[in-house]
Amino acid sequence: MSKLHRNPPFRAEHLGSLLRPKDFLAQRSAFEKNEISQEVLTKAEDEAIAEVVKVQLDNKFHAITDGEYRRAVFWGTFFEELNGMTEIRNPSMDLFRPYVPDIAGFIEKGHKPGQSCLCTSKISHNGTSTLLPQFDYLKKLVPESQWGEIKITMIAPPWYHLRYVDGKAYPKDVYATDEEYFADISKAVSTELDILYDAGVRNVQFDDPNFAYFCSEKMLKGWEEDKTNTKTAEETLDSYIKCYNDSIAKHTEKMHFGLHICRGNFMGSRHFSEGGYDRIATKLFQTLNVSTYYLEYDTERAGGFEPLLHLPAHKNVIVGVITSKFPELEDKEKMKERLYAAADVIAKGAGQTREEALNRMGVSPQCGFASHEEGNLLGWEDMKNKLALVRSIADDVWAGQP
Repeated sequence: MSKLHRNPPFRAEHLGSLLRPKDFLAQRSAFEKNEISQEVLTKAEDEAIAEVVKVQLDNKFHAITDGEYRRAVFWGTFFEELNGMTEIRNPSMDLFRPYVPDIAGFIEKGHKPGQSCLCTSKISHNGTSTLLPQFDYLKKLVPESQWGEIKITMIAPPWYHLRYVDGKAYPKDVYATDEEYFADISKAVSTELDILYDAGVRNVQFDDPNFAYFCSEKMLKGWEEDKTNTKTAEETLDSYIKCYNDSIAKHTEKMHFGLHICRGNFMGSRHFSEGGYDRIATKLFQTLNVSTYYLEYDTERAGGFEPLLHLPAHKNVIVGVITSKFPELEDKEKMKERLYAAADVIAKGAGQTREEALNRMGVSPQCGFASHEEGNLLGWEDMKNKLALVRSIADDVWAGQP
């Protein structure tokens, strides 16, 4: 893969999850309490999705999503649906690495993860995609000419590994090594992509906060001090990149793949980690075979633009300079200056002009507006204003481009 992929990505993007209307959340809550049927909930989902798709179309966004309204959290239920993966409720804390930032965040608040997913037998795809109905419904709301632009967000292939103590992610009588475990996950993801491709999906965004955790000094220190680890953090990062590359290998020439990295975006606009991309930039940009990176850049915790020096000339970056965590609107001119500053770094790294670098860029919020269904600390109108600002910035910097 050495060809620049355009449209997708687009100049104005968002990261997938959008705020849920309060009446819709009330319906979801009623369903959880067995007060309404699945049929009634699906109707409520359909109506809410139609409304939020209109918001996106009104702002001339092209990579339309369903706001992740059929999910409680951004990672959805892909892993729970696989053969060999089992959802666990109220898991023992003995399973988890306490220094992994999201786990550490729960511990700090006196909580523990209420749900996780664990390999209990050999992993394989069951032949049915839970993402497919989400795509099919979006096709009813988007002009047919834009079906290939619809964006499906998926959880990272190695998602249920980093959190677990070394050797706890799978039974040793099922898989002898991480390599065997990741190989079957990659096959399952590839099968999912087969199904989605055959249905017309061409635009996929993987969501992976775990990559950002490898930029956290706290996590790396904890990793080094943990004598149960049989691999270094660097070796583990390499295995995750291989898992991705094996997962998408069959499809990179016919689908657009992007990777979104953030430092946590939980209830109450919480983040979990800090640290610039410097530690992972070379491997992230040069050995991971995705076309586009959707990067958090709204605060200093993401570091500077210098890591973008390593972005190859055939790859895109969508710069997340607008925060989705709080309602205050950013200064448009200052945000444009940030984009130009990023372009200058990208240009320097690739031996290009600023204009050539801008051709490989776009703008977005730094993360979703509701990675968890309860959403961030802003309102519906605030979200619409943020999306309008993203569109306005894109129109100024890339006039006439989607």
